[in-house]
Amino acid sequence: MENKLRQLYTLQLIDSNLDEIEEMKGDLPGEVRELEEKVEGLNVTLASLEQTMRGAFSQRDNADSEIISLKEKIEKYKSQQYQVRNNKEYDALTKEMDQAAETIARLEKEMSALENKATVARTEIEATKKELEESQALLEEKKTELAEVSKSTEEEELKFQHEREKVLVRISKTDLAMYERIRTAKNGRAVVPIKRGACGGCYTAVPPQKVLELKRNNQLYTCERCGRIIVSEEIAESSTALV
Repeated sequence: MENKLRQLYTLQLIDSNLDEIEEMKGDLPGEVRELEEKVEGLNVTLASLEQTMRGAFSQRDNADSEIISLKEKIEKYKSQQYQVRNNKEYDALTKEMDQAAETIARLEKEMSALENKATVARTEIEATKKELEESQALLEEKKTELAEVSKSTEEEELKFQHEREKVLVRISKTDLAMYERIRTAKNGRAVVPIKRGACGGCYTAVPPQKVLELKRNNQLYTCERCGRIIVSEEIAESSTALV
């Protein structure tokens, strides 16, 4: 049990050091992640807008081609009207011409709507490209800042990460899960030493009998108020010397 307590407190010390290094980076990691997500989203939006614009122009061109074809048919029908032999043939040609004219009118309206759709998409593309360019520039700037900060702490960070890996293999999955759960709930501090008869996390007084039991290092105790794991001063001192 004593070894388990020492390993858990050592892990806490390592994680606290890693947390301090992360704090040195300030908001930069979060800002970089947000900008990366924004750039990714803008790229998706841009691709969608470009597809919309191309589709609208393609449909407009198809409609224009169909209109030209229908107009040619109307001219052909007009020529044929002079060659008909009876009213029935004349009426049939007139009906075909009327239908073609109606289709042309409909297609012209569609062309106007498609032209407008493409124009709107093109305007949005230009705005999105500008926003994307600005976001990419800012992202590169933040990445450079983060890289500079990370470089200054890289050696120390790698050292602590290596130490953490060595400690992790000595801690059971159950104990690690408990540690991580408390650490998440208590702002990074899962294991604390007893200080002057009080919990080192929330400073709530620990009953004298429990203080005596803690010194035996043969049982895992948690603070009745905050739920953190409490270790003796002896465990804390010996673990601190290792980190």
